[in-house]
Amino acid sequence: MRKHQRGVTFIGWVFLLVPLAILVYVGIRVTPLYLNYFRVVRSLEQLAADTRGDSQVNPVALRASLEKRFDVEYVDHPAAKEIDIHRDGDKWVAVADYEDPAPLFSNVLIVVQFRKQVDLQ
Repeated sequence: MRKHQRGVTFIGWVFLLVPLAILVYVGIRVTPLYLNYFRVVRSLEQLAADTRGDSQVNPVALRASLEKRFDVEYVDHPAAKEIDIHRDGDKWVAVADYEDPAPLFSNVLIVVQFRKQVDLQ
């Protein structure tokens, strides 16, 4: 006859592993969104590095250069035309402000909002 029960039961393992499996699955679904965001940031920072000290900067040339960088970096979302390039005082500023959804289960989504601002001059 057993005096003491030892170990974790099957139901105990289920209660421990299901939340962990859900977190791993969410991580798998969200990782591509962050990788894309890092490519957007790298493209914006390269654009800023190339325009440092250039006095002949206009938004059309900046957007064309950014579009080429997005093509090279394989940026999926946002498009170069969705990046806000405007003048802030005496300098140009590029702002990437967008949301990116990741589907989880059937009609459940995770929406991640990204924002990056880079001074171009």
